[in-house]
Amino acid sequence: MAQLWGGRFTKKTADEVYDFNASIGFDKRLLSEDIGGSRAHVRMLAKQGIIKEDERDAILGGLDGIEEDVKNGKLAITKEYEDVHSFVEANLIDRIGDAGKKLHTGRSRNDQVALDMRLYVRNRTEDTRALIGELLATLQKQMEENIDTIMPGFTHLQKAQPITLAHHLGAYFEMFRRDAERLSDIRERMNYCPLGSGALAGTTYPLDREFTAKELGFKAPTRNSMDGVSDRDYLIEYLSALSIIMMHLSRFSEEIIIWNSNEYRFVNIDDAYSTGSSIMPQKKNPDIAELVRGKTGRVYGALISLLTTMKGLPLAYNKDMQEDKELPFDAMDTADDCLHLFNGMLSTMTYNKKTMEASCAGGFANATDLADYLVGKGIPFRDAHSIVGSVVIACEKDQIAIDELSLAQLREFSPLIDEDVFTAIDLWNCVDKRLTDGAPGRAAMEKEIAAGKAFLEEF
Repeated sequence: MAQLWGGRFTKKTADEVYDFNASIGFDKRLLSEDIGGSRAHVRMLAKQGIIKEDERDAILGGLDGIEEDVKNGKLAITKEYEDVHSFVEANLIDRIGDAGKKLHTGRSRNDQVALDMRLYVRNRTEDTRALIGELLATLQKQMEENIDTIMPGFTHLQKAQPITLAHHLGAYFEMFRRDAERLSDIRERMNYCPLGSGALAGTTYPLDREFTAKELGFKAPTRNSMDGVSDRDYLIEYLSALSIIMMHLSRFSEEIIIWNSNEYRFVNIDDAYSTGSSIMPQKKNPDIAELVRGKTGRVYGALISLLTTMKGLPLAYNKDMQEDKELPFDAMDTADDCLHLFNGMLSTMTYNKKTMEASCAGGFANATDLADYLVGKGIPFRDAHSIVGSVVIACEKDQIAIDELSLAQLREFSPLIDEDVFTAIDLWNCVDKRLTDGAPGRAAMEKEIAAGKAFLEEF
């Protein structure tokens, strides 16, 4: 078919050049946004007297018909067209004749594609945020159910201090809460309409950019026409947010993989979210967690690719910017799929609470509390630290926990130790007396859970 831009050319584009240049294979997913933008544009043209009302109505009817026929499978988006914009306009002209040729009045493909992509990304930020909301609700529920579930907290993958499962899950709640807030910030910052920027320098037609911006749900038009067609910061920000989300999912997945191992046995992953081995019948593999961890690099790749594409581009539009779609679309799909499947895995996963508590008891997680106990008896902290180090060495030699030592044995390390030491190093007491904001003690956790509930109620 003849190209919409072909008036200046005397020779047909080489087939291989056409194929290399075309974007219809991936930008066809922008059909709804392209038609929505065209509806707003044509209403504005009629309002401004640039086209007649009957022409507006014919164009709107034609656009409705194209969208409906594609939706119902009566009209296919094929490689006959260079991009989704050419597909819509060519079919519109075929259907309604000369009136269709007026759709592009006062508009360039540059501001058209800038609009389509911004509308699409705006919608996707909302979709991703909704998925994060579902994950936060799962975490909130599990935190409420596990406020008394003792487990070891780790540093350097070594048991450090006793915490609760609710406290551990609460750390991820905060991560994903920031992700949700970050997406809201990005949506607010991107919510400006580039339509009317033209190719780069606006247009001589008396367009009402405020009207089209309002029609499409934007806060206002973009302020500079060159920036309007060349800005992809909003997409880079969204890909950055997706990368951070994937990093959080990957960290959580790594812990679930470890917790699912034979050495830990902290969790049981539901059969629906596990797979087996083709040769080893005993295996139950945490494939969803492993795939989420693996696909994180895929999302990172899209961000780095677009940053690299944009870093050397002079103003205003350049064809390089067509690369803002294929990998970013894949990253958006990947991140949303990972959020959905990870939440399914998490919501059906069960915790081996007795195993977690036993692990905590066997890892000297209460050593710091013994040192704090000695400080309470008047021993300087550095001396107390040294004394407890000696206690741990003795326990390791006999392969026992600190609270398995008798009072007499403990007093060999310090005569100031008394019967109340066993209350001080009791695992639950070690947790519950940590009452500073953000700590795992019950009072602090109840406050944290209440704050999470309030956040979700306003989500």
